[in-house]
Amino acid sequence: MTKPFGRRVSTFTAASAVPEIPIVRHEREPSLSDDIEFEIKGSEMQFVEIELDPGESAVAEAGAMMFKPSSVSMETVFGDGSHAQENAGLFDKMVGAGKRLITGESLFTTVFTHDGHGKARVAFASPYPGHIIPLRLDEHDNKIVCQKDAFLCAAKGVSIGVEFQRNIMTGLFGGEGFIMQKLEGDGWVFVHAGGTVIEKTLDHGDVLDVDTGCIVALSQSIQYDIVRAGSVKSMVFGGEGFFFAQLRGPGKVWLQSLPFGRLAGRVAATLQPGSLQTGGESSVFSLVSNLSR
Repeated sequence: MTKPFGRRVSTFTAASAVPEIPIVRHEREPSLSDDIEFEIKGSEMQFVEIELDPGESAVAEAGAMMFKPSSVSMETVFGDGSHAQENAGLFDKMVGAGKRLITGESLFTTVFTHDGHGKARVAFASPYPGHIIPLRLDEHDNKIVCQKDAFLCAAKGVSIGVEFQRNIMTGLFGGEGFIMQKLEGDGWVFVHAGGTVIEKTLDHGDVLDVDTGCIVALSQSIQYDIVRAGSVKSMVFGGEGFFFAQLRGPGKVWLQSLPFGRLAGRVAATLQPGSLQTGGESSVFSLVSNLSR
């Protein structure tokens, strides 16, 4: 069952016969000092608007910004821009940036700070069709483990690190490899997933077999292992790969219906020589092949 992430507002104008952009809205709770107000807009190509008070900051992946007012300054920093990184020495900052490089992300993140008066909004867009998942870390024991390209943006103060798979089989055949991202802190983070997103809650003893590429994020209490996908015939001819990810509760898991690697692979498979007009074939095929790596 898909869990709503906030209050959804969708209106329809009869005169234009065109529905407005659906919105998932979260309003700041005054009793929580580190709460933020945000809106997630769109359906298949979503973006999130984060509202900043004077002096408040948000951190995002390099290149994720969609728009910002002139009162919001932008600073590129080593690592994740968290408070711990700010107070760290040069060596620790290099280590933090190196961890991001290991997960396949840029050495840098971008910090957006509201330097003006009143409130300001900065928006961050999804890199490909899918949905943005808002997660408040203090509701998940202050830590979420996610696939290495899922992080989009967060309230400043969230630490972005590396999570190594302890089981060597999981590391070798777990789809996302030996290294995943860990997001730690007590504020809001926003992760992106392809296609439709579903949140599932596993109780003690519950076991779920999942295609390895469909995992977006896990709570830290979930046990993650790899199991063989049936018989040898099923593994070779079943089309589902050789291994499944086996998730054991208790905890929560977020799944995506369309991993980007699967989408890019299907597109690349159709771009055979002669299928496109001369002149555009090599460039398009090269682009999609590079994206699917």
